[in-house]
Amino acid sequence: MQTLTINKNRLEQKINALSQIGKIAETGVCRLTLSDEDRQAVETVKQWMEEAGLTTRIDHFGNLIGRLEGENPEVPILMLGSHIDSQPYGGRFDGVIGVLGALEVVQTMKEQNIVPSMPIEVVAFSDEEGCRFNKGLFGVRGILGKLEDGELERTDKNGITRREALIHFGCDPTELKESEYPEGRIAAFLEMHIEQGPILEAMDTPVGIVTGISGPLWLTVELEGFAGHAGSVPMPMRKDALVGAAKIIVALNELASADSSAPTVGTVGSMNIFPDSRNIIPEKVSFTVDLRDIDIDRRHTIEKQLRASIAEITEEHQLVYKITEDTNSEPRYCSERIMHVMREESKQIGLNPIDLMSGPFHDSLAMSYVCEYGMIFVRCKDGISHNPKEFSTIEDISLGTELLYRTTIKMASE
Repeated sequence: MQTLTINKNRLEQKINALSQIGKIAETGVCRLTLSDEDRQAVETVKQWMEEAGLTTRIDHFGNLIGRLEGENPEVPILMLGSHIDSQPYGGRFDGVIGVLGALEVVQTMKEQNIVPSMPIEVVAFSDEEGCRFNKGLFGVRGILGKLEDGELERTDKNGITRREALIHFGCDPTELKESEYPEGRIAAFLEMHIEQGPILEAMDTPVGIVTGISGPLWLTVELEGFAGHAGSVPMPMRKDALVGAAKIIVALNELASADSSAPTVGTVGSMNIFPDSRNIIPEKVSFTVDLRDIDIDRRHTIEKQLRASIAEITEEHQLVYKITEDTNSEPRYCSERIMHVMREESKQIGLNPIDLMSGPFHDSLAMSYVCEYGMIFVRCKDGISHNPKEFSTIEDISLGTELLYRTTIKMASE
């Protein structure tokens, strides 16, 4: 194993410092997109970028962008990054190591007097997580001109629209076009991320090379029955929306679990009940469905079966239902060329990374539609993520960052 080129201690200090912004419990983070905590984190990383010699800007989507100029400023850029917003009950490493690792890469390049042939941009994308407005990858889709109608009017649990949140953050939603990148402007995207799964740990391997990202389907299901007194309406006469929801949730679980050899996953993670009273039969229930698979045909089949189950269950319980599609992405595969570079550079530092798929989606998913992309995964303890117990060692993160550094140099010198 060769000595690290990147500065492990500096990287660790930044990760620790950022974890104090929006800190919850001993090791957790709550840094919701476009919140005051998010703004403080963005300003902090912006300052670090400037100290490293990058020119910085915060665009109208809330993305933080730091630029290292290349020998040829006009050629398409190499982009590195991830996100620093978190889940409401999140950890210190999700997204963060991809942004701070990328910053460490360009800071080390500056110190080593390496001038890339192309410009390099380090980006902390706004709202990758999607938990506040129930639709993620906002900042990255924004710069690519891929936002959908009505996205600025989506509201959080307090009724605040994304438009209002952007304005509060200091952005101008009327100027979003200004922040879009012209087609062909981005040559490639590299993202380092914690694995958020148990495979690397099980294989006793610190770093993995990602081969592709599963396609997520996000639905919102709304059921409507009829409210009544919990003590007086006989069971056969009830139109209980929550009972219907419970049966649909079990059906999803069974469909996603049917083939134990498949990587299919199905989750209901958020639910609203009205009137939400102990002694009233629930009249309205809405809940989210998250269905993912690397095999798009299998996912389509399960979705079809789920929709049939919903129709059947709601008819049985005399409920009215509505299904809204929030996100629908096909699986996206990583660039063979970039994976080859990563494998070759791994050999130079004595790493033997394994290939693995990503179940979670990342900013790379959106980037895959406009340019080549590559991802590096870093081992995380027990595969835990979206939880304050999320943990990766600085040793593993540093190895991932060293691979990112070497891959970046190779790609930026071509």
